[in-house]
Amino acid sequence: MPNVTFSSPKQKKDVTVYAVAGNRSTILGLAKEHKIPVDFECQDGNCGSCAVEVLHLGNKPAMAAHLTEKEKTALVLAGKVKQAELDELVVKDLAPGWRLACQYMLLDEDIAVKF
Repeated sequence: MPNVTFSSPKQKKDVTVYAVAGNRSTILGLAKEHKIPVDFECQDGNCGSCAVEVLHLGNKPAMAAHLTEKEKTALVLAGKVKQAELDELVVKDLAPGWRLACQYMLLDEDIAVKF
């Protein structure tokens, strides 16, 4: 069961919630469930308004490395990731620090989410 810590100036303090193992929820879904004020509009990966910084906690390699095509486009258009950086990360099979909360599927790894 992963721990997800949400951190933002919008909150009085960081909030850590536990995601149920096997639940195929997104960061945005978990945030909405626990009334965490992550910004969003379309909830479909098109607008980029739910871009968050994701930090992997612990010693294990990041599990949620693969970006959807919508996520790649939205992050580049939002200026969160440069195309050259994205190309390099894809080749190395690594995740960028910025993700879309509506597209990032939670797995069994502890993360910190800054927004």
